[in-house]
Amino acid sequence: MKPYLQVDGLTKSYGDRLLFDSVTFGINEGDKIGIVAKNGTGKSTLLRLLADKESADSGSITYRSGLRVGFLDQSPVFDPSLSLMDNLLPAIPPEGHDGWNNEDKVRQTLSQLGINDHTLSIEKMSGGQIKRAAIARLLLGEPDLVILDEPTNHLDITTVEWLEGYLTRSRVTLLMVTHDRYFLDRVCNKIIEIDRCGIFTYDGNFNYYLRKRAERIEALEGELAKAKNALRKEQEWMRRQPQARAGKARFRINAFYELKDRASVRYDEKTIDPHEVRSSYIGSKIFEAKGVCKKFGNKVILDDFTYTFARYEKVGIVGENGVGKSTFIKMLQGLVAQDSGEWNIGETVRFGYYSQEGLNLPAGKRVIDAITDITEDVVVNGSSHYTPMQFLTRFLFSPADQQKYISTLSGGEMRRLHLAAVLITQPNFLILDEPTNDLDIVTLGILEEYLREFKGCVIIISHDRFFLDSIVDHLFVMEGDGVIRDFPGNYSEYREFIKSRKAEESATRTQEKPKAPLPARERKPKLTFKERKEMEALSAEIDSLNAEKEALETLFNSGEQIDDIASKAKRYDEIKAMLDDKEMRWLELADKE
Repeated sequence: MKPYLQVDGLTKSYGDRLLFDSVTFGINEGDKIGIVAKNGTGKSTLLRLLADKESADSGSITYRSGLRVGFLDQSPVFDPSLSLMDNLLPAIPPEGHDGWNNEDKVRQTLSQLGINDHTLSIEKMSGGQIKRAAIARLLLGEPDLVILDEPTNHLDITTVEWLEGYLTRSRVTLLMVTHDRYFLDRVCNKIIEIDRCGIFTYDGNFNYYLRKRAERIEALEGELAKAKNALRKEQEWMRRQPQARAGKARFRINAFYELKDRASVRYDEKTIDPHEVRSSYIGSKIFEAKGVCKKFGNKVILDDFTYTFARYEKVGIVGENGVGKSTFIKMLQGLVAQDSGEWNIGETVRFGYYSQEGLNLPAGKRVIDAITDITEDVVVNGSSHYTPMQFLTRFLFSPADQQKYISTLSGGEMRRLHLAAVLITQPNFLILDEPTNDLDIVTLGILEEYLREFKGCVIIISHDRFFLDSIVDHLFVMEGDGVIRDFPGNYSEYREFIKSRKAEESATRTQEKPKAPLPARERKPKLTFKERKEMEALSAEIDSLNAEKEALETLFNSGEQIDDIASKAKRYDEIKAMLDDKEMRWLELADKE
């Protein structure tokens, strides 16, 4: 394998906060590496260093000569004065070997990512469209090494699955940070973990990493137990020992303090106890929706939606970007008014809303103050009392972290603070809109355990398939035009259902293809000789066009790069129009038999 990049002795800090210290590792051609760490430990910073967007305090990064590096930032930037097409065209490297039209390349790449309007204005694009356009810009640059910082954030599940398939099949060398565990497991062949300012490398996918990391933590905890046992003995000696100046005594005293540091390390990361942070009482009546309708202009969000929500129900909401998922949950809480129909909410229901927009807090406020402003006495289970500082510690905010200003928090830390602010009020009906964005995998695991034990109702909008599979009992599938299907299962079960249904529909279409008429001698001819010949020819043409249409559909859904996508899309439309005409004519002739 060819070495693409070598990192030696890399150190980076912000002020007195050390992120990583003298780390060394390499990236070889064909590696697909996922970086895993808690929020605030330097994942995004490491990516920015490797993409030459920031400078290290010390150490070196050596690239293979001529290596093309493509970087996807968490918050992509485009020129708002230019169209989408004009923003993407400069990303294409100069070509000297193929005759592709650059605009065709842009159209093809955008189409594969679900953007079919290439004249969009940047200012009018949604967050999901901006993210897909940024991925298109990255792929158009044909980089040797792709660096992705949270590529799945703001993408709908369909696009996430397309990107997952593309990266799995592609030979591209990859380094990425993502909280999507299915994505990590299916795409990556190596995991790098940042932990306590150092790195640990695991040659395998995410599931392999979890097993090996558990073994490492178990070994470390064994060493920690030995250190604590030794510390107790040394503490007895320190109590008896005057602070002697003899070399041997000084050496033992220094060793004592080193041992004390080792024994103070914590490897237990589960600081939120799901059995302690519970909901308040919720009655048998939750909510009823009766004939609820909502639309914006010609866009229908809900059309006569009727549903009775049951106690302790946990529902996932899925659907493509723009179908109205966030509007739905805002309507439920009375934040957006319906056009007609009604919501009947139970008297005991206390909503806890975790929104995509996050907390609206002054930049000059400290973390501890944000929670203290909500309450100075956190009551858990009606009896246990916590101070805001104790409560924040359970959400992975150390005492030092709690003194940080809001403006200095990372995206993941802001999300964690938002989560703490929601749960501190002890809601019994949680509404979570994309809660996994920017949360690290450790926090996600804790949140999942909490939600599984939660004695209340939950509605979750998420593109994180693993998260949905772990928590929900069933799905509301928003199909657009106001249609909501209730699917009795988790997301993976829903995908299997869709696949099997498509296979059945394909088999049915094959069986229902019009058959050639029987020979004239087996029936009384009602058609003229010319019409019979026309009908036979139509049958052959319809079969041929259907075969070509199915081949194009398979190609479009494959996720592979397609030569001249514009002409193939045009041909696809032509085929559908021809099939309509020829099938109609065939039916006219068949009626005469």
